[in-house]
Amino acid sequence: MNSKTQINKPSPTVPGEIIIKFESTTDVRATIYSMKEGSSVIITDFYSNGMSLLKELHKHLKNRLPNKTFSEQRAYRAEYHKLSNQVFIEIVNQEVAVKKAPSIGWLEKFYPENNKFFLTFPQVQGLNSAWQWYKNGIKVPVLRNKIHPFYGTYFPTRFDHLILFDNWLKRYKGAKKSAIDVGIGSGVLAFQMVQHGFQKVFGTDTNPNAIAGLKEAMGETKLSRKIELSDANLFGELKNETELIVFNPPWLPAASSLGKIDEAIYYNKNLFPKFFAEANNRLAKDGKLVILFSNLGQITKASKEHPIEKELAKGVRFQLEKCLKKSVKVASEKTKRDQHWRGSEEVELWVLVKK
Repeated sequence: MNSKTQINKPSPTVPGEIIIKFESTTDVRATIYSMKEGSSVIITDFYSNGMSLLKELHKHLKNRLPNKTFSEQRAYRAEYHKLSNQVFIEIVNQEVAVKKAPSIGWLEKFYPENNKFFLTFPQVQGLNSAWQWYKNGIKVPVLRNKIHPFYGTYFPTRFDHLILFDNWLKRYKGAKKSAIDVGIGSGVLAFQMVQHGFQKVFGTDTNPNAIAGLKEAMGETKLSRKIELSDANLFGELKNETELIVFNPPWLPAASSLGKIDEAIYYNKNLFPKFFAEANNRLAKDGKLVILFSNLGQITKASKEHPIEKELAKGVRFQLEKCLKKSVKVASEKTKRDQHWRGSEEVELWVLVKK
């Protein structure tokens, strides 16, 4: 990994002044009540002690907070996030300093010269999960090869919208000289376009981890010559017109300020107006603007308006060529969250052309 790349990673942190050392014999309930009063907790002895404490924290919150509606789930997750990030674990010589802890390659990659520091337990859990995904790869139905998402990079865990896009690409009859993937993330849409014969795909992303990860994954392969990457917002410095612009934006409006990974999930009020204005200048006369979206915001009551319908209603820049929709598979009965709305969720593929 290029040491000059300023990637996003968990920052070493310092526990608060009031500290509880937590091991298997520590009173869990008393610990949770102390956390609610502001105490910090340091996990000692075994890694599983941290897992047990967070499991009990979930139970405690479920007994005290409603967790049914979409807004209630947001409130529940916010409280869990706040309290769980008062739980710390020590890192020594690029390893988690307790027994039976997982081996996490990111620690060596990200902190080669920092031999002793603390991270929150959720941060370490996140690093561990991300390392497993990166190391083992993730099979995506529309791609020939697995993707290996870099730490802190959004990757799809649901594939209905990707299948919709793949089916559209199979029927696409336009020119394939170039395309732009706005917010390239883990690269799935760009890989799909290359698979379907596009000669050059320009990918942008505001998340440096996405850019660093894709550069590392592609290396010196043929793919690296077909996909050109830029760490930039929306279209960045790209000036040339293109035959196809593809955008898989966040599907839900933001309720608060966002971190880099959250920007792949929630959109702020300025995103769509700015995107459409810039897309209008980059799209060739006979080009297609393809947006992958969902009715999730409407069915969960998170949003009163549909940003694409709002743009089309203005009737200034774009007109609708077609809108394809696909019902989302109902959530598994094993899922812990109440996702009753999934029965009425649809992913959408909007094809817009210039007026």
